[in-house]
Amino acid sequence: MPGARRFSGPIDLHTHSSVSDGTETPSQLIRAADAAGLGTVALTDHDSTAGWAEASAAARTRGLTLIPGMEFSTRVGFASVHLLAYLFDPSNAGIVAETARVRQARLVRAEQMVERIGVDYALTWDDVLAQTTPDATVGRPHIADALVARGFALTRSEAFAGILHWEAGYYQPHYAPDPLRAITLVRAAGGVPVIAHPATRGAMDVIPEAKLARLAEAGLFGLELEHRENKPEAKARLYVLAEKYGLFVTGSSDYHGDGKPNRLGENTTAPEVLERIIEQGTGSPPVYG
Repeated sequence: MPGARRFSGPIDLHTHSSVSDGTETPSQLIRAADAAGLGTVALTDHDSTAGWAEASAAARTRGLTLIPGMEFSTRVGFASVHLLAYLFDPSNAGIVAETARVRQARLVRAEQMVERIGVDYALTWDDVLAQTTPDATVGRPHIADALVARGFALTRSEAFAGILHWEAGYYQPHYAPDPLRAITLVRAAGGVPVIAHPATRGAMDVIPEAKLARLAEAGLFGLELEHRENKPEAKARLYVLAEKYGLFVTGSSDYHGDGKPNRLGENTTAPEVLERIIEQGTGSPPVYG
C-alpha cells in the first residue's frame, strides 16, 4: 500500500480538458494544476480516455502525480448521474463499447438540439464544431460556447441557465447506462467508481437510500461530497449514508478551465482516501512525476 508521503500538495480528483468540455488541452491542464500548487490531479474527461497519454507526459515533466480517470455518463430515469472512474483499464472491451455508445448518443443528441435551437436562433452545427477539438466528446458545453460566440449568451453558464436549460424547450436526454451497470463495468476493468457531485439537486430524489445501498454492494467506492454544487442539506444526509454503507468521501474542483467558474484545488481529497483508491485500482497505475 502506498504511503501518504507520496502525495505532496493538495489532491484534486475531478478535472476536464478539451478532450471533453474543458477549455485547456491535457498538457495545459497539467501546467495549470502545477501553477495552482496541486500535488495530485485526476483527468476525468466525459466518457473518454483520449487525453491520458498527453496528460501523463506532462505530469512526468512537471513532477505531479496523475490519476487517470473518466467521468462516466449514467442515468436514473430522466436524471443524469455522473460516475467518476479511476485507474481502470481503458482497453477493457466492456468500457470501450459502452463509452463509444454514450459518445455517439451525445453527438446525436447535440445535433438534434442544435436543429431545434436553430429554428429560433441563427445557430448551426458548423458553429458548434468550431468550438470543438478533434476527437472531442461533443456535448452541450460546446453548444453553449457556440451560443456565446454567436452573441446569444454572455457566458457558458448563462447559456446553460437560459437557452440550454431543460425548461427552455430545446433540451433532450441521451442514452446512458444505469449507474449499477456502470459500476459493474468499472470494477470489471479494475477501476474505482465514485459518484460525482451527488447532491446538486437534492440527490435523495435521484438516488434514494435503497438504490445507494445496491450501488455500494455492487462496488461503489465513494461519493464526491465536497463539491461547490452540492446542496448543504442533501450533502449532510449523504455524509450519514456514506458512513452507514462504508463509502469514502472525496472532494474535487470539477475544473473546466474557462468553461466554468470552478477553480483547481477549491475542494480536495484526503491523502488516505487516495491511498485506498490506488490500492483498489488495478486497471491502470497512477503516473508519478
